[in-house]
Amino acid sequence: MVRITFFQNQEQNLTGFDCLGHAEYTEENDIVCAAVSALVITCINSIETLTEDRFSCESSQTDGRIVFRMSEDAGTGSQLLLQSLALGLEEMESNYGEFIDLIFEEV
Repeated sequence: MVRITFFQNQEQNLTGFDCLGHAEYTEENDIVCAAVSALVITCINSIETLTEDRFSCESSQTDGRIVFRMSEDAGTGSQLLLQSLALGLEEMESNYGEFIDLIFEEV
């Protein structure tokens, strides 16, 4: 199962996320894991390319771990991209809930 934890401040702004695990949809073709990875990596690359905001990111392919944190309050563009990621993952969770666990935590 892929567990994605979004972190948000008291103003409900997203400050980062942890993504951990593999969906294990099937042994031959893990389309759920591939879709999660595509959404997450596109979001990170978009924040890096399209905004001036700073962040930290660590990853490990062996355990499917991505740890992403905004270094400062995310600007409007980064917030929109993070919210878009959350929206896409919420839709995936509604269709593939046995493979994705989405959590929102206030920090």
